Amino acid sequence: MKTLTVPAERDQLDAVQSFVDEALDQVPCTLEIRLQLQIAVEELFVNIASYAYAPDRGEAVIGCQVEQEPPSVTIQFRDWGKPFDPLAKEDADITLSAEDRGIGGLGIYMVKNSMDDVRYQYENGQNILTIHKNL
Repeated sequence: MKTLTVPAERDQLDAVQSFVDEALDQVPCTLEIRLQLQIAVEELFVNIASYAYAPDRGEAVIGCQVEQEPPSVTIQFRDWGKPFDPLAKEDADITLSAEDRGIGGLGIYMVKNSMDDVRYQYENGQNILTIHKNL
């Protein structure tokens, strides 16, 4: 798995997206799937940048591995911030209007529903969130 280590700051999102896009260039990937992955990467990285270390600062490590047969991509996000399992939260109720729905949860709901597998673990002081998408 190739990795990229960046400060966990929002202004690093372009570098993270470019890192993932470069990996995706190695395998056949439709525009729809590429957009799903870009949205997932943005949601997950911005959450780390916004909440993992607040009010302090830290790093994030993004790992990306593509497979040719069958075509797939696995992207992993690691940080040493506060332990937080976004998968443990109840899914956002998308039947409610935006005004009636509580703040938060919609992004991870979108990630969970657009990826083929999403896993979280807390190990050795690290939050590790892994997404997998069949291409």
